[in-house]
Amino acid sequence: MNQSTSNSFGSESIGKLLIKQAVPASIGILVMSLNILVDTIFVGHWIGSQAIAAINVVLPVSFFIAALGMAIGIGGSSIVSRALGANEKSKALKTFGNQVTMTIALTLTLVFFGLYYIDNIIPLFGGKGTIFEPAKTYYQIILYGVPFLALSMMGNTIIRAEGKPKYAMYAMMIPSITNLGLDILFINVMDLGMIGAAWATTGSYILCFIFIFWFFVSKNSEMKISLIHFKLQRSIVSEISNLGSVTLSRQAIVSITYLLMNNILFDFGGVTSVTSYAIVSRMLMFALFPIFGITQGFIPIAGYNYGAQNYDRVKQAIRIAIIYAMVMASLVFVLLISFPELITRMFTTDSLVIEKTPTAMRWVFAATPIIAVQLIGSAYFQAVGKAIPALLLTLSRQGFFFIPLIFILPLWYGELGVWIAFPVSDVLSTLLTAYILYREVSVKLTLKT
Repeated sequence: MNQSTSNSFGSESIGKLLIKQAVPASIGILVMSLNILVDTIFVGHWIGSQAIAAINVVLPVSFFIAALGMAIGIGGSSIVSRALGANEKSKALKTFGNQVTMTIALTLTLVFFGLYYIDNIIPLFGGKGTIFEPAKTYYQIILYGVPFLALSMMGNTIIRAEGKPKYAMYAMMIPSITNLGLDILFINVMDLGMIGAAWATTGSYILCFIFIFWFFVSKNSEMKISLIHFKLQRSIVSEISNLGSVTLSRQAIVSITYLLMNNILFDFGGVTSVTSYAIVSRMLMFALFPIFGITQGFIPIAGYNYGAQNYDRVKQAIRIAIIYAMVMASLVFVLLISFPELITRMFTTDSLVIEKTPTAMRWVFAATPIIAVQLIGSAYFQAVGKAIPALLLTLSRQGFFFIPLIFILPLWYGELGVWIAFPVSDVLSTLLTAYILYREVSVKLTLKT
């Protein structure tokens, strides 16, 4: 980040700053979300609704392994940014080299065991009955590309740490655009089915890695590492691990949620219910992109002003970010509550799935307008370096409330109870976040002012 940009965090209008920061973040998230959404539509129409369910079984495994790269990247990029700011170039290079070594070693180890125990893992994550074979086919090929995805996610955070956000955005867009193009070629033109869907995704990961590799070896990057930097250093590994633990814990909960939901829904309604969940989860990724963009844009503004002890601007940033996010969340809510059947038909022609999914979608998004409080609240604590409350609030929705509720509510409401668990956990986690955030703003920030 250049000096003029950082100075503006302390002087420019919060509203304008938030828009300036949120728009590029939202674009990156939108492109990635569209990729997942359109990819699912292609698979649903060109292969079948069962293929959507099969892919949903594989996602938590592949995403968790890839999330190691993100966790290592986020943990290391913090060290790199501080080292570059302190003119400690050698420490920055050593950290980057250690990140590469850690990412390669951990992801290749997990991929090996993931392939070795494939027949146990697929059913564990809900790949039962007729879903097993297409899920296995997809899983095997996807795992070949996961190390490339992990390295790309790790490298992307370092690009941002260097202050090159445009290149980071390009890196996010490349796999999204190429995946859709390869989908058309492999699935529609070459009629390769699940094999084609898997290779389209894996191919997009590899192309993204090639771009990021090019960035670091080209003149665009100042992070020119050599063999000596790849040797692991205990202190650096420890710091990367500590800082990246929040990200990894969050993804672990997401993967556990997928595992539980796929199994619980399969027991209630078989492949149809798992497919409905796959469609709804894709909409969760896509529809909330502007709220996630505002959240990401809010973090550097809040962090800068907190560090500058400009607490009135911190409070103003919290208030405006929540208002902006609630407005966008309300628009998303109206859209999805009004047209759930039309949205479902975009993904599949399966009449059973079309009949079941709209009810699920309405329940899942029922509390959407208030989630802005939960997202901005947890992001605030992350921005100001308070890792424990940030972690607890980030995990509160799924870890503390949602997972217990999907076991409790179905005892009375059957499969409907699973869907009801979504808005109930949203409300509970939002109330918890609102209480903790209110205490922070009204007591600690006010006293410091």
